[in-house]
Amino acid sequence: MIQDIEPHHLFNEFVADAVPQEGDWLCHFVHDSLLVRMGPDGPELPRVGEAGEGCDLVRLFAIDDEQYWGSRDDALEVAGCEHVPLRALRRELRCPQELYFAAYTAYQLLRWYRHNLYCGRCGHATELAEDERAIVCPGCGRRIYPKVQPAVIVGVTDGADRIIMTKYADRPLSSYALVAGFTEIGETLEQTVAREVHEEVGLEVGNIRYYKSQPWGIASDILAGFYCDVVGPTEIHRDPKELREARWFSRDEVMGQPDDISLTNEMMMTFRSGNEPR
Repeated sequence: MIQDIEPHHLFNEFVADAVPQEGDWLCHFVHDSLLVRMGPDGPELPRVGEAGEGCDLVRLFAIDDEQYWGSRDDALEVAGCEHVPLRALRRELRCPQELYFAAYTAYQLLRWYRHNLYCGRCGHATELAEDERAIVCPGCGRRIYPKVQPAVIVGVTDGADRIIMTKYADRPLSSYALVAGFTEIGETLEQTVAREVHEEVGLEVGNIRYYKSQPWGIASDILAGFYCDVVGPTEIHRDPKELREARWFSRDEVMGQPDDISLTNEMMMTFRSGNEPR
């Protein structure tokens, strides 16, 4: 999955006295497009020293001993670099997995920083905290922390050798996925599983069992994977607003996605091999 970057390791702790160095990596986004240079071995990030003076930098994290900084500027140009959509980096350019994980995590943090330039309580301009990863309002004292949204990925089975695979109604993806959705206020993750399955494919489920989790920075998610079994009739009643396709697949029919970075893909292939939790 995207976070499986061993032998590399992400260090996401806050470092109060960090100072950017010219050789550190630089992340800048325009919407969901990352500033990269196309090198002989594929896409790579520019260095902090290429950004020029006056760049609004914030330290993000480290991978091994390599430091990553983010630019909060609206516009940034670096010679030889261009902004490339994250989806293209994944599907077409196939950048190294540690770079892709860094990009998703940087996107999540930089979006949080840029969405909180002003206090939502009093409207005052905010500042970066000096003692922790937080944004503070000097007007009313409010502290704002990064938000992580819980969501579920659901492998709905018939309790035997079939699983429901879907295609989203509003996304131009050719590969199959699984039932998924965000946790609502007041819900447990297990209740989210049951509700999303009922809403998307009109089925009742039981034997809900946890599989694995995954950070997914493009939507600020923490994804929790579950398998469950249909209780009662197995006829699918698809919600056309959510899905353009939903049907049962036998284990041998399960098709993986073009890459192996998603929890969805791992869960589908785990079912295909018969190794899902029972």
